[in-house]
Amino acid sequence: MARMRTVDAAVLILEKEGATQAFGLPGAAINPFYSAMKAHGGIKHVLARHVEAASHMAEGYTRAIAGNIGVCIGTSGPAGTDMITGLYSASADSIPILCITGQAPVAKLHKEDFQAVDIASIAAPVSKWAVTVLEPAQVPGTFQKAFRLMREGRPGPVLIDLPIDVQLAEIEFDIETYEPLTVPRPAATRAQAEKAIAMLNAAERPLLVAGGGIVNADAAGLLVEFAELTGVPVVPTLMGWGTIPDDHQLHAGMVGLQTSHRYGNATMLEADFVLGIGNRWANRHTGGIETYTRDRTFVHVDIEPTQIGRVFAPDFGITSDAGAALAVFLEVARELAAAGELPDRSAWAAQVRARKQLGQRKTHFDNVPIKPQRVYEEMNRAFGPDVRYVSTIGLSQIQASQLLHVYRPRHWINAGQAGPLGWTLPAALGVATADPDSTVVALSGDYDFQFLIEELAVGAQFNIPYIHVLVNNSYLGLIRQAQRNFAMDYYVQLDFDNINSPEVGGYGVDHVKVAEGLGCKAIRVFEPDRIGQALEDAKKMIVEHRVPVVVECILERVTNVSMGLEIDNIVEFEELALSAADAPTATVAIEPEPEPVGGGR
Repeated sequence: MARMRTVDAAVLILEKEGATQAFGLPGAAINPFYSAMKAHGGIKHVLARHVEAASHMAEGYTRAIAGNIGVCIGTSGPAGTDMITGLYSASADSIPILCITGQAPVAKLHKEDFQAVDIASIAAPVSKWAVTVLEPAQVPGTFQKAFRLMREGRPGPVLIDLPIDVQLAEIEFDIETYEPLTVPRPAATRAQAEKAIAMLNAAERPLLVAGGGIVNADAAGLLVEFAELTGVPVVPTLMGWGTIPDDHQLHAGMVGLQTSHRYGNATMLEADFVLGIGNRWANRHTGGIETYTRDRTFVHVDIEPTQIGRVFAPDFGITSDAGAALAVFLEVARELAAAGELPDRSAWAAQVRARKQLGQRKTHFDNVPIKPQRVYEEMNRAFGPDVRYVSTIGLSQIQASQLLHVYRPRHWINAGQAGPLGWTLPAALGVATADPDSTVVALSGDYDFQFLIEELAVGAQFNIPYIHVLVNNSYLGLIRQAQRNFAMDYYVQLDFDNINSPEVGGYGVDHVKVAEGLGCKAIRVFEPDRIGQALEDAKKMIVEHRVPVVVECILERVTNVSMGLEIDNIVEFEELALSAADAPTATVAIEPEPEPVGGGR
C-alpha cells in the first residue's frame, strides 16, 4: 500500500470518480491541495477572478454534459462564503458540484484564527452534505461518500472543508483498489406503471409535464418515444426545456406565469389529466394551485419521495428515477399498443397544435431603439438547433423563454429556482469548457452582465470562446415592471451620461470598452437590421480569436413583458402576431386567412 498525503489521495479519487475539471483559486490554506493537483497533472483547472464565479462555472460545467461533476476550489474563510450562492443555485436546481475549501489547522478552529470560519455549518442548508474533515484517515472515505451523495436521489452539491494540517498529513492509500460507491436509483414498479397508464388512458385530454429530472436522468429520448407511442402532447418546464424539440408535433408549449407560451397555458387549462415526470410544480410554472389543478387529475413521478405532495397532493404518486419510470411506462404502453388498447389522441394533439399556430407573440419590430423581441427573432435565425443557450433571471430570460427555440436537452442551461444575478457569464464559461466544440450563447440584461463582468478575463486568458448577447435597456427591468404595482420607478435606473463614452447615448456603462479592456471582443448594435450581421460576425470572431465576444443590443428603455399571477390571466403588453411576417421564426407558421369564396370582397 502506498503512503501519501491526504491531498494526493483526494486528487487520485477525483480522477477515478471522473471529476477532472476544477475552477477556483489557490491560497495559503488550500495550497497543499493545489500542490497535489500540480504533481498529479490529471485535473484541469481554470483560474477564476471571484470564487462565487468559480462555483457557477462548476455548475455550468456539470449541466452541460450528462455525468459531469464540476469542482470548485478555494481557500478558507471568504472563499467558502463566496461559494454559498453557487451552492444554493446548484442545490435549488438539483445539480451536483463539489466545493473544496482549505481551512485553518484543527487546533485553531475554535480560536478565531485568520480566515477561519465554520463553513460546514454555513453551507449545510444549501448542500446535501457539508463537512469539515478532522481526521486525515477519513479523507478518502469522505470524498467517496461525497460522490455517492451528489449522484443519488435528488442530485445536489457537497462541500468538503479540509484543515491545512489534515491536508498535509500522510496516510496509507491504494487507488488501484478504490471503487466509486454504488448509487441506488428508485424505479417505478410494473404495478405503478400499469395504474399510471390506466389513468392516462381514461383521460380525454392528457398532457405530459417534462421536468429537469428527465434531463438529469439523460432520459429525453425515452420521453419522446413515450409521447409518440401514446400520442400525448408534452409541456416542458423551464428546467426540462429541450427534452422534446420545440418543433416536434407533440410539443405543447411551456406553462407558467412568466416563462410560458400563450398556447401552452391555454392547453393546460383545457387538459383533464397531467402526468408530471421529474418536475417540482414550481410556483412560476403553476401560479395559483387552485387554478392550475381545477378539474384535472394528476400523477407525479419524482426521484425524491418527499417532493411528492410538497406543493399539492397528486391523485397518484410514484417515487422513481425519471428514466427508470419512463422505461417501465414504455414497456406497458408497447404492450397496450400491440393489443390495440391505446386511445387515439390525434384529435387532441391537433387541437394543441392549432393553439400553437394561433397563439404566437409578435417578434418582428423595426423600432429604434430596438425592441427586445427582435433580438430573439434574430437569435433564432442566426443559431441553429445545436446552440447551447445560458441565462439566469430578468426580463431578458423571461422573454427569451417565450420567444427562443430549443431542440435538445442541456441546450437551455438556466438558473431556475435561485436565479442569482451574475450567474450567466461564469456559467457560460463552464458550459464552453465542458463542450468546447459547440456554439455557446449567453443571454444577459445589463445588470446581470455587470455583476461578475470581470470573469470575461478568464475567457480571454484560457481561450474559452462563447457569444454573450447583452440586451441593454439600462434598467433593472424585471424589478421596474414589478414596481408598477406600487406606482413607483425607484432606484432601478442604471443610465447616466458617461463622460468617457458619449457614444453610448446616456446608457451609462460602456460595455464594449470594458469587454475589450478585459481581453475580449465586442460589438454594439443600435438598429434592428444590424443585429443579424452582428451575430454572424460574432460567430466568426469566436473562431478567429478564441475569446468571448459580446454583442450588445441597445434596447428601448421600457418594455413590459407578458406575465401575470394566474395561468388564466396573463397580461399581454404588446400586439400579438397576426401573420407569419409578425413572427417569422416561429416553429409553427401562422396560416393566412383563407381567400373569400368566389373572389368577393
